[in-house]
Order: sequence, then structure tokens, then C-alpha cells
Amino acid sequence: MESFHTRFSAWTPFSNKSLNRQLFQERVALISHWFDLWTNKQRQEFLFTMLLRCTKSQLRFVQDWFAERKQVARVDFCAVLPRRLALYIFSFLNPKDLCAAAQVSWPWKFLTEQDCLWMPKCVRFGWFLPYTPTDNEYGAWKRHYIACVSNLDWLTPREATAVYGTLNEPKTEDEELQERQREKYLRKIIWEKIALHKKQLFKARPPWGSGACCSRLVSFSHQPQPSQVRQEREGLGEALEKQLVVASLDALPTRSNVSGSHSYPLLSKKTLHGAYENEDNSSHTSQLHVILISSQIPAYEMVVDSTKAGVVAVVYEHSGMTLESLLCLVDRALHGQKALSVGIFSDGDSRGINLLKGYKIAIKNLLKPEVRDFWEKLGSYVATEEEGGHVDIFVPLGASEEGIGVLSQLSQLTGTFFTAPTGIATGSYQHIFSDWLGLEWLQLPPTIYFNESKLHTWSNLSDSLEDTLKSVRKELNPLFKDLQKSISGRMVGQFLFDTMNLAHILNIQETAQALADGLVELSKEDSDKPLEFLSHFLLKKCSKKSSNSEGNVTLMECDPEETFGSLVKEKTITEDSSEDPGSSLSKSSLNVKVLAKLERKLQRASVDMRARVVLELLQSERRYVQTLEIVRDVYVRPLRASLGSNRAILSAANVQIIFADILQILSLHRQFLDNLRDRLQDWGPAHCVGDIFTRLGSQWTPYTNFFNNYSVVLQTIEKCRDMLPAFRAFLKRREKSIVTKMLSLPELLLCPSRRLEEYTSLLYALRLHTPAGHVDREDLTTAINQIKNYQGFIDQMKENIKRKEQLSDIQKIVWGCPVLSEVNRYLIRVQDVAQIHCCDEGVSFSLRLYEQIHDLSLFLFNDLLLVSSRATSHIPFERTPKTTYHFIAAVTLHSLFVEDIPDSKYVKNAFVLQGPKHEWICATEAEVEKFLWLSALQNTIRRSMKNRSRRQPSWQDRKKDAHTC
Repeated sequence: MESFHTRFSAWTPFSNKSLNRQLFQERVALISHWFDLWTNKQRQEFLFTMLLRCTKSQLRFVQDWFAERKQVARVDFCAVLPRRLALYIFSFLNPKDLCAAAQVSWPWKFLTEQDCLWMPKCVRFGWFLPYTPTDNEYGAWKRHYIACVSNLDWLTPREATAVYGTLNEPKTEDEELQERQREKYLRKIIWEKIALHKKQLFKARPPWGSGACCSRLVSFSHQPQPSQVRQEREGLGEALEKQLVVASLDALPTRSNVSGSHSYPLLSKKTLHGAYENEDNSSHTSQLHVILISSQIPAYEMVVDSTKAGVVAVVYEHSGMTLESLLCLVDRALHGQKALSVGIFSDGDSRGINLLKGYKIAIKNLLKPEVRDFWEKLGSYVATEEEGGHVDIFVPLGASEEGIGVLSQLSQLTGTFFTAPTGIATGSYQHIFSDWLGLEWLQLPPTIYFNESKLHTWSNLSDSLEDTLKSVRKELNPLFKDLQKSISGRMVGQFLFDTMNLAHILNIQETAQALADGLVELSKEDSDKPLEFLSHFLLKKCSKKSSNSEGNVTLMECDPEETFGSLVKEKTITEDSSEDPGSSLSKSSLNVKVLAKLERKLQRASVDMRARVVLELLQSERRYVQTLEIVRDVYVRPLRASLGSNRAILSAANVQIIFADILQILSLHRQFLDNLRDRLQDWGPAHCVGDIFTRLGSQWTPYTNFFNNYSVVLQTIEKCRDMLPAFRAFLKRREKSIVTKMLSLPELLLCPSRRLEEYTSLLYALRLHTPAGHVDREDLTTAINQIKNYQGFIDQMKENIKRKEQLSDIQKIVWGCPVLSEVNRYLIRVQDVAQIHCCDEGVSFSLRLYEQIHDLSLFLFNDLLLVSSRATSHIPFERTPKTTYHFIAAVTLHSLFVEDIPDSKYVKNAFVLQGPKHEWICATEAEVEKFLWLSALQNTIRRSMKNRSRRQPSWQDRKKDAHTC
């Protein structure tokens, strides 16, 4: 009786009939959904399979069902059934079958042309009707579908062959002979391997069991000696060696799942127990929030510490990770549950997500198999939209048409709601606090995952904190080496927040702003008693602030629009009053009053989104020009004035080297700001700004000179600082002062590169809110392409400098390391492993004993693997040990074999690396480290072999070159 009770209740108790019924209906709906997506042939095969599984009583039921309704088969079901059911039946037909059904009769034609049948088919491909059909109009969506299909570009197989060529081109006699020789040689090697495998299988098979029972264990038992491997590889050709390397990569463990199960054989019992434990609760969704935080984010430790208590923070390395390994981290964090929301806090722009190194998710590569598979599996971890599930991407994808297209395709692929900020606000990650797309709930995503005060502090100080954290990481990484990334990041972030004291920072900022305002007023008044004037000014400001805070609530209740307008005006007046009082020429030339009046005018028209973007463009451009004028007024003018005296601070040649390019950029943008101001005087929906940017894009010569000489400028500054005491004192008096906005000269020189990024975001936002038929749209597209091309040039320069420094650092810390500096070489991942040795290779695999002989560090580059030994030494009276690295070997990736060693009683997390001359049996500390390392290594080897095959000429080309010689 117990077995009968549990037969139909695999997941819920027998007594809970309602839950059983609900679960059964969900399964039926899922099968029906699959049935809808199948072709006619697949449906017939499915019905045939189901009928074969039916018992006699069930087949008799089907027969009786058809016998009772036999007369209905000869009647038009559209005339018998209600219209709703007839339309439901027609909804299962594809467009071709619907068009064929429309030719049966006039009633069928009327039904098959209904909009409810054709609208989902159009929306599925993103074909939206440009107008709203009237009540009496039908067939509009069908005509729209046919018009869209007729405009598609398609080629017949014969035409495609003429354009793109064919895959089955006839081979020459030499090619066929070469192919047969390769196949014969490869077949011989396979036969030898099979014979050797059978011998090992016979030796290792226990006398009480069959060979099939232990075949899985013995398949890994044969590991050839290094001498044997070298002898075999010397006889292999290049093509066969490549095939063997690919075969070794295919044999590595992978993580292929949709439901959370792994084919990876190294899951712990604890993880499996957690998965089965949570399987009973899969019918309801937990209130779990998960946030993925990339290490590419500046000062990401503070972001980790800003997360709320109930949020699961997953920190992942931006470099050296694959999409499959990132899914593994998410799966381990969820423990078989479904999350209510998943956030992705990564680097990116308004066109795509810089999720991992080498994986920038954009509209172009979103449908690649590995990228599509990643998002589909990530969407399966999130609750449905009806249950309130959503994925929040902290990248300003809502600020451009390409970004909105990415979100739309992700929603269609996964069936999950995706949202992102609009990103109109410029600045360091200020787009997080802007508007978010498609939000119908009251709580914004930043408030779901983070403490807002801490997140605001991080966004304002992220750039400066990143420089501080570099030294902090260097000191604390040896202590936190064995901790998880999220735990160590939270500890470092908490340490920084406690050190800074957030409330103290806010008070200091208010006090500093009040003192700055007082000093500005003091310079205007020229009072004989400065201390009394300053104290009176501070008391007056303090009383004014208290009165404003008392009336703030009443003011907001009375008229929110007036309050917002007054706040904007106050902000504008504060910005104008906080400028350098000594730069009167700067004020007159920029017409600050005119610009402030223009900004207030645009603010009143900010209901239009284009006006809001233009307002942000004008304000940010004014701030940018003022920053460049600080360089001119604070540094260039005093240095040039000293040249005419006997006490020259810097030579004329050095002044020209350091400041010539930045002054040309200032002149260019002063003219650009004047043109922008004149164009926006009478701003309206029909006005254009794209032509101004197009003219600016044709004048990038000052920027090209600046970035080409950027490293020379910084070296000149450092050299003059060290050699000239007068210049050192000059910089000390002016840097980190109120006049320079607490910035140094090198920090001020960073503004041009950041301004180009802001231009790109603002132009994408402006084009997004520009109608399709607007005159300005074409100029905006041209300006965006100009800035994108130039931004790519700058990004490449940054990447080359970063790679060069990284290779130089590795070459310094690894003793005996050869020269690593090569074009297009960069570091991907560093993994610490233990080198182990098998004590007796003659015994069965499951009984082999291993012992550790060395500590190794594996440096994975995009074209080679560097193996070094790792030794730790303790210094007297010091707690942190000193780590040294000694070079062992460097193996090119296209000649590296990788073999997995499954877990046994005596070894865990082990694998084999085989080079042309060396072999290393390695083991990691944790199973997740092994999976992440093998995943990154596998992906890097495949890319390296693909790039190498592109660079090297084919066999026919080499043969032609030999004949030519």
C-alpha cells in the first residue's frame, strides 16, 4: 500500500492532492509548450512513441474517444466549435499552414487572418506594426508579416554557392593522397592505443568483476612516462599533434546542464546533498537576491561591503574566467534554489557589457552558441516575471538603441525580465542612480542589493580609492590567500569604510565647501579683518542652512516642481561662485552668466528627454573647459611669466613639451562650447547638434598629438620634479589645493580621455531620444562612429601599456625568467598548484598513492604556459612570509596536452600537463579551483590554436612557395 501511495507522488506527500494536481498541470503545460515548438514530423514521432507506451486499456480509451466523435470528423470544426476554440486550434499552425488554410473556405479565411494569430508571430521576430489597427480592420498583422518576409535577403543554394563558394570543392590528386596517408597513419596510432588500453584493462580488472564495471576507472589508469610521450610525439606530424591536443581538450570534464546537474565528476557530497535537499522546495521561489561583482570594477571591495545582509555577493575575476566557470560560481552560490533577482555589477558602456575579458556582450555576438547558452542558463536560475523575478544589469544599456536591443534580445531568449539604467548622468558610475528601464515596482535595483550611503561614497571616490587599494591588496593578499574572494573583499571594504568614517567624510565635505565659499567672498571683499569676516560669514551660512532645513518639508509638500527648480538654480549659482576668482579672463571669455541662464532655460524644458541630454551635455562641457583652464591659469601662465625674469622655474622647451597639446585641446573646446552655446540659445525639438560634433570629430589632431606624447609628458614632469627644486616647490604649492579642485597635474591631464567616453554615452542617449525621421539623426550617427573609432585607438593604447607593465612585473618576480615582452601577449590567469608524484604506477588506478614534491605557480598567457616553482621563506620578527618564484619551463599552448585525473581515495583535484619535454602531475586545493583553471586553460588553448591556424599559411601555399623558390 505504501508503494502505491508514493507511485504517483514523487515530489510531494500523497495527502497533498492540490499540490499534486498543480505539479501535474505544470508538467502538462511544459510538454504542451515543447509540442508547440516541434515540427509536424517531430509531433508524429512523439505521438507514435506515446501510443507505444500505452496499455491496452488506455488504447481502448483512445479508440472509444474517437468512436464517440466519429461524426464530428466529417463536420467543419469551425462551424461546430466556439470561435475561441477554433482560433486556439489555428494558433498551433505555422505561417505557411495558415496561408494554406485560408484557401479552404471563406470562414477559414476570416479566422486564419485574425490579428491574434499573426501578432505573436511578428513580435517573435521583432516586427512591430507601425500603427494601431482600427476595430473593423482585420488582417493587418498578416499583411505586415508578409511584407517583412518579402523584404528579407535570401539566396538559393545555387546562388549562395556562386557568392560564398561551396564546402564540397573537388580536391586535387596530391591533396587526396595526402589525406589518405594521414588517415592511414592516424588509424595505425588508434589501433596501437586500443591494443595497449585492452592490455591495461585486463591487468587492472579484478577477478571477481567484469571488465565493463571498472572500465570508467581504468580508462584513466594509463599515463605514459615522459620518455614514452616524447618518443610518440617526435613521430607525429603537426596536423596529427593538433588533433591529439584537441582530443585531449574534448576529454576534459565540462559542466553541461540546464537543471543544475553537472557532468563534472568532482562535485562534493555536501553540494549534492544540498541540491537534493532543496529539490523539494523547487515549486516555490525563495526571496534570494544574488549580485555578481566583477574585479574590473575600481575598488570593488567597497562595493562588496556595500551589499545588504540578505544579498549573496559573488565576486569573480574579470580575467582568466569563462562563461561556463561563471555559471559554476552562480550555481554554487544558489545551492539549487531559484533567485528572485540576479544583479550583474560589471564594467561596460551603453552598447554592451564587458562581462569577462574577451567576452563583451553586445548585439553582434549575443546569438553565438556559448553566449546564448550562458544567458539561457542564467535565466533558468531566476524566477519568472509573474513571480517578480528580474535580472538587473548595472551598465547603462538604456542610454542607446544598441543597449535596448541587447536587453530586448536577452528577454526573448530567456523569458526573464531584464532592466538597466538609462545612464544620462555623466561621471564615475553615476548612471547607477539614474532612471531604470521598465520598472513597475517601487524599489529600485540599487536599493535591493546595496546600502545607498556606502554606494554613493564609493561612486564619488572610486577612482582615488582604486589607487589606495592597490597597496592594500598587496599587503593583505598573503593573509587572505586561503579565503574566498567575496569574504576577503568584504573584509577589505569594511576596513576602508571603518578607516574613512563615512559620517566624518560627509561632515568634512560640508565644512570644506563652506570654507571655500568663505574664502571666495573674502577675496572679493578685500577686508582688513579677514578672521572676523570669515567667522561672520560662516555663522550667517550656518543659520541660513538651519532655516532652509526647517522649511524644506513644507516647501516640498507645497510644490515639488518649484523646489526642484530652486535646487537646480542654487546648484548653478554654487558652481559659478566656486570658480577661481583670479581667473577673470576665464569668466569673461566663457560668459558664465549667459551659460547659467541658458542652463536654467533648458532645465525648464527638461520634460523632453532630448532637452535633458542636451542640458547634461552643456553642463559637462562647461565643467570640462573650466578644468582645462585651470591647467592654463594655474600652471602655464605662471611658468611662462617666470621665463621673462631671472628666476625661471622651467625652461621654455619643457613648458612646450608638457603643455602645448593640452592648450590646443583647450582652444578646440572653447570654440566648441561657443558653437554649442549659440546653437542652444533658441532650443527646440527640431534643432540639431550633430553637425557640431561632426565638425569636432574632424579636428582630432590635438588629441592625437596629446595621446601620442602622453607618456613623454608624464616622464618630463617626473624628471623635472626630481632635478629642479624650484619646479618641485611650484607643484607643491599648487597641487591638491582649492584652486585645482584638490587635483594634481597628472590627474588634471586625465580629463581628455575621460571626456571622450562621456561624449560617446551622451551621443548615444541623444540619438536614442531623437525620432527616426529627424534631420539630426544622420549627423549623430556619423559623430558616434567618429568618436567610437578614436575611442578604440585610445583603449588599445591603454591595453598595450597595461599588458607591458604586467609582463614586466612577472619577469621581475620570477627568477631566471626569459624575456616575455612580445606583441599581443598578455596574462590571463595565475594558479597555485601542488606538484605530485605517483609512488607506484604499476598498481591499479584506484590504489595509487601520490606524494607532493613541489609547489608550483602556473602563469597562463594567451600563447604559452609558464611553469615556475614557488617557495616561501619566513623572516625573523615578521608574520607574513616572503614568496619567491623560480623559472622551470615555458610551453606553447598548441603543443600542450591536458588530461584529467578523476578523484579516488588517495588523490583529489588532480590533472596532468604534458609538454614536448616535460610532464607535471598537479593538484589544486579545492575542486572549484580545478574546474575554473581547466575551463580557462581549455578555452585559451582553443583560441591559441585558432589564431595560429589563421597566421600560418596552408599546406598548399607552402608547397607553392617551395616551387617558386
